[in-house]
Amino acid sequence: MTNAPEYVGGHGLLAGKTVLVTAAAGTGIGFAAAKKAVEEGAVVAISDKHERRLGEAADTLAKIAGARPLAVPCDVTVESDVQNLVDTAAAELGGIDVLINNAGLGGQADLVDMTDDEWNVVLDVTLGGTFRMTRAALRHMRPRGRGVIVNNASVLGWRAQKGQAHYAAAKAGVMALTRCSAVEAAEFGVRVNAVAPSIAMHAFLAKTSSDELISALSSAEAFGRAAEPWEVANVMVFLASDYSSYMTGEVVSVSNRHA
Repeated sequence: MTNAPEYVGGHGLLAGKTVLVTAAAGTGIGFAAAKKAVEEGAVVAISDKHERRLGEAADTLAKIAGARPLAVPCDVTVESDVQNLVDTAAAELGGIDVLINNAGLGGQADLVDMTDDEWNVVLDVTLGGTFRMTRAALRHMRPRGRGVIVNNASVLGWRAQKGQAHYAAAKAGVMALTRCSAVEAAEFGVRVNAVAPSIAMHAFLAKTSSDELISALSSAEAFGRAAEPWEVANVMVFLASDYSSYMTGEVVSVSNRHA
């Protein structure tokens, strides 16, 4: 197993841009993406369903940014919440240049035992939430003639894993949504891409997954370890930046598993 590399600092890739990140509370990819966006020079707004953790995330980012970021509670399964988030962020930031769609929900259940509720809640948060946020952002970005959307998919959109039919179906849907919305948005200057991480280690994953599963998934990677959330966030930042100006409708695997 190789050790994680040293943390990579900012290089100004998002200087002068405004970035909205969903599901940015906690210790996962969303917070890592918000932190990287701040370090890359962006003015950031964050959102999450969990208000207390959202406030804590805003306090932490304030120490890095020098000012507390806009923090707006939002449940991405509720259209009125989505509209309020996008409208508030656009008004407070003077427009949204980048949306990072990170909100998603997993679970573990074999298909034969899976209930309709288990299926529906994962699809509604992970795919439905990405759809609602993308639709609202595109309606804002279209008249501006510019913008970038970065979605968080998963390698499970391509691969099979026991007990993950609902999550894999949702993430495959995010990939398809990314491609289709990108084709539509290209005509008004907006790019839509996605990352597909394999396994990124953070506290919530450790809490909700067995040690055996984490070990098995990590050991299947060529480096023999899970990604750090910030390693996924680095790719999100690249896709959000002008360095990826020719890319749209792409799903970039953030993984090193080749078998």
